[in-house]
Amino acid sequence: MGACANKNISLCFLSQSGRFLARVTGTVKGNVTLRKEQYRISDDDYKSTLIAKNFIIGKIYNSRSVIERAIRDYSLRLDSEKLKYKSQLLQNSIKQVADCTNSEQLRGIEGEAASIYFSVFNDLILQQKEDFYFKTRNKRPPLDNVNAMLSFAYTLLTNTCAAALETVGLDPYVGFLHKDRPGRASLALDLMEEFRSVFADRFVLSLVNKRIVNPNGFTKKENGAILMTDETRKTFITSWQNKKQEKITHPFLEEKVEWGMVPYVQAMLLARTIRGDIDEYPPFLWK
Repeated sequence: MGACANKNISLCFLSQSGRFLARVTGTVKGNVTLRKEQYRISDDDYKSTLIAKNFIIGKIYNSRSVIERAIRDYSLRLDSEKLKYKSQLLQNSIKQVADCTNSEQLRGIEGEAASIYFSVFNDLILQQKEDFYFKTRNKRPPLDNVNAMLSFAYTLLTNTCAAALETVGLDPYVGFLHKDRPGRASLALDLMEEFRSVFADRFVLSLVNKRIVNPNGFTKKENGAILMTDETRKTFITSWQNKKQEKITHPFLEEKVEWGMVPYVQAMLLARTIRGDIDEYPPFLWK
């Protein structure tokens, strides 16, 4: 540890689930410069939008990929024409994002694209339809089994992205699309946009469609909130950890990486972008 400190190599400690715990570092050098530049960009709406656009391009591209993959794999069980139409709308949204010039406009396009994507999310649920259905996204509180799992998956994903940003020296609480709010990891929420559909949403769909979870694993509170039982939560986390160990080819690096390392790779690429080592942040585009 002393040798690492002398060479300005940080040591980061994470929990088994990937939550950031602490960092040991020597004389602070690079992180100060990196974070100061991060703060400058965050205060400049034009520069923030340039980076945030790529987060959202990644999000919409990947949402479209989930729909396209479903059309390919389950064409006989789905309304393919309906899904193709929604896919084309998302393709149009990507073009709109590319022409976007400010964060308010970007949020509007992102919200519309999310609405298009979630309008067909229930179609992707192929098993246990009576107990696992999706009408609309609700989160505070989640009002059905699917939303309860989506919220939990997004929480795990946010923690992973926050840890990844801390590891590369960025401040996870200062974002470019999600603006500052006390206690909110805004940059982690920015970064996770690319992974929502391809990691979290597909993961939840697989738990339902493979019957890894069942309706007995959920309870309803007096206010209508749906909660997972302890046993279901354990099953969820075990499957989540297994999913993180699966290997894919990273589209930018063109190297094999574990799914669980993808947020760390993207955080590293974001840090390089902020430093000026690369010209533009390359979003994660799932293929």
